[in-house]
Amino acid sequence: MADALSIRGVRAGYGATVVLEDIDLALAERGSLAVLGRNGVGKTTLLATVMGHTTLHAGAIEYRGRPVGHLPVYERARLGIGYVPQAREIFPSLTVEENLTVSARPGGRWTPERVYELFPRLAERRRHMGNHISGGEQQMLAIARALVGNPALLLMDEPLEGLAPIIVDALLAVIARLIREEALTVVLVEQSARLALEVTERALVLNRGRIVHAGPSAELLADPDRLAGLVVTQ
Repeated sequence: MADALSIRGVRAGYGATVVLEDIDLALAERGSLAVLGRNGVGKTTLLATVMGHTTLHAGAIEYRGRPVGHLPVYERARLGIGYVPQAREIFPSLTVEENLTVSARPGGRWTPERVYELFPRLAERRRHMGNHISGGEQQMLAIARALVGNPALLLMDEPLEGLAPIIVDALLAVIARLIREEALTVVLVEQSARLALEVTERALVLNRGRIVHAGPSAELLADPDRLAGLVVTQ
């Protein structure tokens, strides 16, 4: 069986500016990967490259054995790649329910009603406009909106950033459930290294656009000195 995500020799960035160099990684179906590193090392660019938002200068990206490196964003989404951007990018002038309805792909297991079960707070606020809910609720909506697209591979860019501890705990539990119970393949970019390592199987660390460490999450979590030398932990 082909890996859910395979990246080989990728060199990518924004226009002529190269951010990522010689990126190689493979993520199995139902696998989970934490992408760690200091600010500005290319973590967001890596997810954006998989999704098709950057310029691919060299290398290959495959999703379930199919080359996708030169496909437009909408085709990658249609194939089953979901994206939760760092900026959330919900539709502020639509209600919570409308945000979900316009993003839903019929025929899959993730329907608006099912994500309401995952996020009861969104069910309570289904008729509120996107710009009339809290930051934590907007983050829930960003994840829910990606889920109703029924992805098999979910890319999440710092979903815990700037949120109150109680919301962080709730979202972390949801992410753990998506990985362990819902059979999703997940790539998680997160500044809080320990939190990301606690819920993922494997980890890689970027520095200046290159991979400087790759291995099991549990091993890195168990070696705080090594972890501190690689990333700024929180």
